[in-house]
Amino acid sequence: MARAPYQVLVIPFRRASADSVVYALFRRNLATGGYWQWIAGGGEDDESPLDAACREAQEEAGIREGRFLALDSRTMVPVVNVAGFLWGDTTLVIPEYCFGVEISTPDLKLSDEHIEYRWSCYSDAEQLLRWDSNRIALWELDHRLVHHVTRTRYHVD
Repeated sequence: MARAPYQVLVIPFRRASADSVVYALFRRNLATGGYWQWIAGGGEDDESPLDAACREAQEEAGIREGRFLALDSRTMVPVVNVAGFLWGDTTLVIPEYCFGVEISTPDLKLSDEHIEYRWSCYSDAEQLLRWDSNRIALWELDHRLVHHVTRTRYHVD
């Protein structure tokens, strides 16, 4: 499979109560930094960003069902941080597309990329995350959920 020139970021969330949302953060294994982040990965072949988000959620956390919500948050990430100069020496940055995915169970199944996960409220998650792009996507998702600002794009069950 050929690596597509983009990244996806997926934020699993669930409603802990009628007025409370929690988010699943993932800690990378120590060989790749040991930092906290969301599910992240790249597209393959002609896969759409939504398809890549669904696949990465399944591969990294065992999420097989959920309602995906496309976020407006986007960033450009340096290719050296994700795949090197795979697309030639003139492609220096690639877009990162962000999604939330609502799931019903707190139980996740980790891939070898992560050593642990934890469910956290917004403020705790914001403090743990390493990357600004992860915090910006969290802010947008949390704002949409708390203030009921919904989107209809990319919903999948």
